[in-house]
This record gives sequence, structure tokens and C-alpha cells, in this order.
Amino acid sequence: MATLLEARLGPVRQTYAGTDEFPPLTRAFTDVSAVVRETGLLRRTPWFYTFVATVVALGFGGCITGFVLFGHSWFQLLIAAALGILFTQVAFLGHEAAHRQILTSGPANDRLARVLANGVVGMSYSWWTTKHTRHHANPNRVGKDPDIEIDTISFLDEDAARSRGLVRLITRKQGWLFFPLLTLEGLNLHAIGIRHLLSREPVKGRWTELGLIALRFSIFVVPVFVFLPLGMAFAFLGVQLAVFGVYMGASFAPNHKGMPVIAPGAKLDFFSKQVRTSRNIRGGWWATWLMGGLNYQIEHHLFPNMPRPHLAKARAIVIEQCETLKVPYAETSLWRSYGIVIAYLNRVGLAARDPFDCPVVASYRPA
Repeated sequence: MATLLEARLGPVRQTYAGTDEFPPLTRAFTDVSAVVRETGLLRRTPWFYTFVATVVALGFGGCITGFVLFGHSWFQLLIAAALGILFTQVAFLGHEAAHRQILTSGPANDRLARVLANGVVGMSYSWWTTKHTRHHANPNRVGKDPDIEIDTISFLDEDAARSRGLVRLITRKQGWLFFPLLTLEGLNLHAIGIRHLLSREPVKGRWTELGLIALRFSIFVVPVFVFLPLGMAFAFLGVQLAVFGVYMGASFAPNHKGMPVIAPGAKLDFFSKQVRTSRNIRGGWWATWLMGGLNYQIEHHLFPNMPRPHLAKARAIVIEQCETLKVPYAETSLWRSYGIVIAYLNRVGLAARDPFDCPVVASYRPA
């Protein structure tokens, strides 16, 4: 029985005269892309995103109601935690809009992503999209992927070896400290965005983004300090930022950390580069909702503008191509992925340890 790729690519390949003369990997993405287009997996899904937006909006409505009803009660921290989850879900939607997954036109998606990122989440869209575009072009490539550049956590041995002071102490145990450090990531994302927008470098839509962030601050942050006692207000904001940071980090970390790192001068075809450096998370629909579609990281990197509901169908097509071409396809459970990330970061952290920390070497050290 013909495979899905074989059945659908017979007439398609005829339009690429002479491609059979090229090595299979050079046309791997071309073949998969042809099947994806033919099966309509790149079509917009307005019904799905309308549903998601409605659910998120209802969630915010529930949080506002709870905030009013709880008054000066420490149960407000439950509302703060719920808001951390909702802001992350909005960030997922902003990510999808930035990738042109939601609306039909590029400018409309850009406007939506900017409103969601700056006006709702409080991050700088221009900062994030520049960084994320570089990541998609060269995932896990040394010197080109900003997601593996040192930022307290070291993702490369050479960065760990160069760490000093407090960062060096953190790096030595960075695998175990990774999730605790994520409690600060929400604050870090806000601070980086503001610093970017206030920098002297050219920023497209600088004043629009600053205006949206200021509006978000007045609608969300100010009321917290107006209606809650000062200590409770700080606790509320702290819990919201901590949940947001952990949820964001826990959703993005499994996708590439611990996967092969590409040397600066290495040459790989597009299909191999994207598949070999990415990891999928098993779990089906619940993982897709939990991670905003990031559980299908391989398919997302191959087709960044594919709407979330179609990623599962694309997975079957990509797996078939990987099996045919013997390209490793990484997929694991969410908990197992966290174990891999922690082990990888701890291994990298070994480079920050003093060689005399080794007990065997220390036994020969002069008294």
C-alpha cells in the first residue's frame, strides 16, 4: 500500500523537473511541504481561535469577579495564580499571531500580536519577534540562536566555563535551580522589553508599544495597589509574575534544550536542521491546550504559520518522511522532557566547577 507521501506526491513531483537527481534530504522539506499544502493544513482556522479567545476572555471575567468578591482576603493569591496562567495563554496567542497563524493578512496578524503582547501580557513585541525570528532561522546553532546565549543559565560548556561570581555558583547547580529561577522569568521578560523600548537602537512601533504597556499597567497593576493592602498587593503581583514565568519557561524549555547543538560552520539542509534540534511532547489535545501548540515543536518549526489545530495531522506526515529518510524524530512525555532538560543543564554546569572540587583530586591537595 502506498504511503501518504507516495500517494500524494506522484503528480506533485512532476512539477519539479529533475529533483529526483538530488540527494533525498535536499528535497525532504519540498516533498513534505507539498503534501501539507495539498491537504489544506495551512488554511486559517478562525473558529478555533474565536473559541480560544472566548474561553480566555471568560477566564479574565471570572478573575475580575473573584477579585471584587474576595476583597482583602489572602484568597486573592488564587486569583493572581489564575491570572499568571491566563497571561501565558494570551502569550501563546500572541506567538501564533506573530507567526501569521490566526488572521488572513500579515499586517492584521502583526497588529493583533502587538496588542496581545504589549497591551495584555506586558512584553515588548518588537523585542520578542526579532529574537524569535533569529531562533527559528537557526535553532540551537552556536552564535546564531539567541535562545542558547547565556542569560544567568548557561546552555553551552564554554559559557559555563567563563561564568564568574554569583552566576558561576548558580551555574554549578543550574539544572536543579532551573525551575526555581523561572519564578523570576516573568519579571525578567517585562524588564527586558522596557529596556529594549527605551534603548537608543531603532525600534519599529516604539511609542505604540510603550503606550500599550502603559495602558496595561494602569488597567492591571494600579488597581491591585489601589484596592488591596500594600503587602497583599505586592504578594499578589509576585505570585502572578512567578506563575507566569514558570508556566512560560516550562512550556518553551522542553522544545530544544538537550537536543543536538549545531556548530557555527556546520551545514545542514532545512528539514534536518529543524527536526534534529526540536523535540515534541506527547499528550494529544491536553498537551496542545497546556502548551499552546508548542508540544508539536518539530511541525511548528517546519511550518511556523500552520494553525494550532492542524499540527497533529502534520505530525503524521513528518514522521513518515523521517522514517523514510532515517532522520531522528524526538518525542517524549512532558515529565521526561523536564528530566532531560535538568540533566543537560547540570552536565553543562560541570564546566563551571573548579577542577579541585573533585573529591579524588582534593585528596591529593596539600594541607
